[in-house]
Amino acid sequence: MDNNKLKKLNGYHVVFLVQNSMIGLGLLSLPQQMSSMGYSQWWLPIMFGVIANLSLIPMIWIVKRYPKDNIFTINEKLVGKWLGKLLNIVLILYLILFISSILEGYLDLIQIVALPDRTIITPLVFFFSVLLYVVHGGIKSIARFCIISFFLTGWMALFLYWPISHGDISHLIPVSNFTWKEFLTASRNGYYSMVGYELILVFFPYIINQQKAFRQASIGVWITVFFYLAVTIVSVMYFSEWQMTEVLYPILKLFQEVELSFAERIDVMGISLWVMLLLSTSAAYLWASKKGMDSLRANNKTYHMYIMAILIFIFINIPFSKEFQEMLYDRVFYVKFAIILWPNILILLHLIRSGRKRAKS
Repeated sequence: MDNNKLKKLNGYHVVFLVQNSMIGLGLLSLPQQMSSMGYSQWWLPIMFGVIANLSLIPMIWIVKRYPKDNIFTINEKLVGKWLGKLLNIVLILYLILFISSILEGYLDLIQIVALPDRTIITPLVFFFSVLLYVVHGGIKSIARFCIISFFLTGWMALFLYWPISHGDISHLIPVSNFTWKEFLTASRNGYYSMVGYELILVFFPYIINQQKAFRQASIGVWITVFFYLAVTIVSVMYFSEWQMTEVLYPILKLFQEVELSFAERIDVMGISLWVMLLLSTSAAYLWASKKGMDSLRANNKTYHMYIMAILIFIFINIPFSKEFQEMLYDRVFYVKFAIILWPNILILLHLIRSGRKRAKS
C-alpha cells in the first residue's frame, strides 16, 4: 500500500484520477436528472464545469499549506483532535454510502438490461474482487487503472453519431425556456454527477508537482464536462421532452440506435464496458475511505481496506426498502455539497491559527 511521504503521481495521473472519479453512474442518467428544464438543459454541464473549477481553488489553496497531509489530518490540525476525528468519521461514512449508491445503481441496471432472471451476487463478488485488487496496489495503481478505463470506454462517444443523424437541432433553441424552480431542481440533480474531483483533498500529498495540481485537476474536470455536454446535447436533439423525463438511462437508448453489421445489442456491450468506469470511481473512493480509517487509528494497515469493503458489501445486501434507500442516498448529496464547501471553512481556521501564531511571536 501507499507511503504518505512518497510522491508518485505525475500530471497525467492527476488528470485521469480526477476525470474518472467524476464519470461513474451519473453520465448514464444525466439528461433525465436535468429533465425539469426540458430542452434548455443542454448548457448546464458548462455551468457545472465552471462551478467545479471555482470550488477547486479553495481545495488546492488549503492542501498546499499542508503539502504532506490529506484532508483527514488537516481536519485534526485545524479543528482539534477529537472534533476532527468526529468529522472524519462522518466523512468515512459518506464515502461508504457513496460507493454503495454507485454499486446499487449499477446492479439494478444490469439486472434490467443484461441479467433480468439472475441473482446479482455473482457479478457483485467479481466486482469486489477486481476492486480490491486495484486498490491494494495503492493510489498509483488506481491512477493507472483510470487511464486504462478512459481509453477502453472513451471511444464509445463515437456511437453518438447515429442518434445525431436522427436528431433535431432546433431542440437546442431557445436556451432559456424554464422557470427558476425548474433551473434549481435540474442544477441540484445534475451536479450530483459532477462530484468526485474533491478527492484531490485526499491524494494531494502523493502528487509530484504540487504547484501544477490545480491546472491538472482542471483538465480532468473539463474532460468530464466535454463528455457530459456531448451526451446532453445529443439527448436534447434526439428525445422528446416526455422521453427525457421518462427514460431513466437515456444513453442506453442512444446506444440502441447504433447499427453495426457485426454486432447487436450495443447497449449491453456499453453496460459491460461501463463497469470499468464504475471500478475507477469506486476504487478512488474506497482508497480514500481506507486513508480515513488509517487516520482514525493512526496507522497504515492493509486490512482497513478490507473492513471498508466488507461494510459496503453488507450494506448493499441489507434488504432496505426502496424508499429508505432513495431517502438515504438523497441525503448523501447534502453531505457531498458540504464537503465541497468545507475547504472554505478550513481556510478561515488556518488564517485564524496563523494570525494567533504571528501575534505570539
